[in-house]
Amino acid sequence: MPRAPSDTDLIFDVKLSVRPDRVERWLEAVREIVDAMQHEDAFVSCDLNQDAQDPHLFTLYERWAEPDVASFVKNQSKPYRQRYDRELEELLVRPREPQILRPVARWPGRG
Repeated sequence: MPRAPSDTDLIFDVKLSVRPDRVERWLEAVREIVDAMQHEDAFVSCDLNQDAQDPHLFTLYERWAEPDVASFVKNQSKPYRQRYDRELEELLVRPREPQILRPVARWPGRG
């Protein structure tokens, strides 16, 4: 059963500018890594979004039940993540741009 989001979750908002000729391969790599991440105890959720104006710009919004970035990094030195990280250089125009967010408020929908 999925874990509900919490005010203590570690949240990453990661912008990725993908090479135009590598979008399909990058999408495959993202599906592979998220499929693996879903089995991690600390995984809460991951949303993939594409920029409405730039079809090569994507955002991953990840929520983790980790107390801090150091704990996250320690727990994420997994082979599936290392494979993904090695492949990124050939898939991206520039390095990914991660931002760490702190939950402040949340308004769930009605449905």
